[in-house]
Amino acid sequence: MTVPGPAITLHVLPPSPPCRTVEAALQLKGLAYEKIDLTPGRHQEVMAEVYGPDRLTVPGLLIDEERVHGSVAILERLEELQPEPALYPPAIAEAVHEAERWGDGRLQDLSRLLPWGSLHFRPESLGTFGGGTALDAAGTDFAIKVIRGTWKYHGLTAQVLYDGLQDLPAILDRIDALAQDGTIGTDHVNAADLQIGASVRTLLTVGDLHPLIEGRAGAEIARRLFPEYPGLVPAGALPEGWVPAR
Repeated sequence: MTVPGPAITLHVLPPSPPCRTVEAALQLKGLAYEKIDLTPGRHQEVMAEVYGPDRLTVPGLLIDEERVHGSVAILERLEELQPEPALYPPAIAEAVHEAERWGDGRLQDLSRLLPWGSLHFRPESLGTFGGGTALDAAGTDFAIKVIRGTWKYHGLTAQVLYDGLQDLPAILDRIDALAQDGTIGTDHVNAADLQIGASVRTLLTVGDLHPLIEGRAGAEIARRLFPEYPGLVPAGALPEGWVPAR
């Protein structure tokens, strides 16, 4: 059921985990909204124009004339706008806030770096992230240019990619711990579930990471909250020995 209310506009880049977090929260709250998919590379110009020169990243949300930037701030504002169902259940609100902020940090960084990093080795797979199939030769030539530009934009190098892979096991352990203490993974979906689940679901687009992630709390939350998620870089893309053993 959609709840009548103010005019809400969401600015996103389709592959962005925090954008998916915010959209899932809007749907959970039953709030009507317009979504504007921005063009990669040109999105910064639009974000600066709408949200200000220091707010170049997505997501951004307009609530009538009010401008809210960043997934954490947006989820907190949505809680004020529509308190039920609660994204920050009172009994565990402090723990959820802490887990959400943690999920907005290194985990979210890896959810960008590792898929783009793996695409360097299988550029034809970029086509699957738009819901299509692997690209043909001409499409792969274009994908290589896009991937090189993205590596430069994010400061990605082979060493950065390798170091990120080594960080992943400890992050997955932290997610398991959050589920074990009841902060995430319950029947009541909260802000931390959405923030962490979206990033883990993006990591699951890298086939080489499945042995590390599948069967753990993060994978269960990610697939339950974000069942439809395009994109797959097939297993075997990353160099041998780069992915830590489970």
